[in-house]
Amino acid sequence: MDLGIAGRRAAVAAGSSGLGLGAAKALAAEGARVVICGRDRGRLDAAVHEIGNEATGVVCDVGSASGGAEFVAAASEALDGPVDILVPNAGGPPPGTFDSTPVEAYPEAIDLNLMSIVAMCKSAVPTMRERGWGRVVAITSVSVRQPIANIILSNTARAGATAFLKTLALEVADDGVTVNSVQPGMHDTPRLDGLLTDEQRAGIRMGDPDDFGSIVAFLCGQQSSFVTGLQLHVDGGSFSGLQ
Repeated sequence: MDLGIAGRRAAVAAGSSGLGLGAAKALAAEGARVVICGRDRGRLDAAVHEIGNEATGVVCDVGSASGGAEFVAAASEALDGPVDILVPNAGGPPPGTFDSTPVEAYPEAIDLNLMSIVAMCKSAVPTMRERGWGRVVAITSVSVRQPIANIILSNTARAGATAFLKTLALEVADDGVTVNSVQPGMHDTPRLDGLLTDEQRAGIRMGDPDDFGSIVAFLCGQQSSFVTGLQLHVDGGSFSGLQ
């Protein structure tokens, strides 16, 4: 299926590994001009090589509002024009429970998984609206539907991001801009190395980051122009609710 996004300018945050890398690869395979960011130049260069299709990498930390805005500006410069497709994404905050997590840890987690997304959208969405076309597909977590044990910071911050994205979707729906989020469950990514033991990983069916990336790309396609405000969980059936 041709998604109709060849030549579109795409910015994928935290695209040097994991789910961000999967999304960047899928978009590049569809002919989008892709810029990714990461904090480590070596990993970034390796990811750009893996993505191919003339992808570009910029060193940037999207762990804060200022970092999110900086990435969109750098991507626009690298692409010689404003971003058409934005994939907000960031790593997760440290694990912890209510008892083990101090109050002082929450602002940093909110910066990482909420305010960075707000800033990326504030930087990219206005020009999308002016041009009458744009796609925002944020990578969040199924934990916003069904909180996951031992990651209270992520559960909290990503729930706020989901509310922001839904509100934004309603405000820009008439402007040719769609705003959706994709909520992964357990996927085989480096993030899980810090959360699960080898024994725990062995007992879990893991998703493929490249398959996940294809779903992100589909939501960026022309065929998804009437899909907005969606929170799509991609979790292999682990979410046990009815809706």
